[in-house]
Amino acid sequence: MAQDPRPDPADHSAPKPDAPPRTRLLDAADELFYRDGIARTSVDRVLEQAHVSPGTLYAHFGGKDGLITAALQRRLDRWDRIWQEAVDAADTPAGKLLALFDAVATYRNRHIPARGCAFLATGTELPSPEHPAHAVLAAESALLGTRLTLLADAVGGPDPATLAADVLLVYDGAMAGLLRGWEPDPLAHGRAVAARLIANGR
Repeated sequence: MAQDPRPDPADHSAPKPDAPPRTRLLDAADELFYRDGIARTSVDRVLEQAHVSPGTLYAHFGGKDGLITAALQRRLDRWDRIWQEAVDAADTPAGKLLALFDAVATYRNRHIPARGCAFLATGTELPSPEHPAHAVLAAESALLGTRLTLLADAVGGPDPATLAADVLLVYDGAMAGLLRGWEPDPLAHGRAVAARLIANGR
């Protein structure tokens, strides 16, 4: 079941002047790191957009790496919640598995409608496993694998693990399609491909 496409004006990530400084920093980081890239976004640029002092950033996050990690964790928490909402709203086991694609569309409407996957982009920019953000990246991968496996198992069929892996591969392709700006809508296309996989796997 598709989610309500209307944006939630209280939930967008654009910095809000009346928000607490910590929230403004996270909002600015979420937008700038994802839109312009982590390496290309200086701390000064984040401070300028958030309208806070350097001391405020270091007091809350300890530096740029801490801010990156906190912004990514907030994104993961939001994504987890929105995806679970989409699963709960679906009426059938197949619909619950396909809710992955509906959830991406909802996330893009509620938050920053950027292209591609912020978690994959962060992993590309920060390849060192020593960076603290890698714990969040690992948690996102675990969430995808665990939830898709449970949902595929509920669908049934001879090989739920393979079905979950196939849906994940289609999802990754749809996210790449968003980055490339492919037409027609990569999310709708990915959902249709995943639906065929489910039908053929029963």
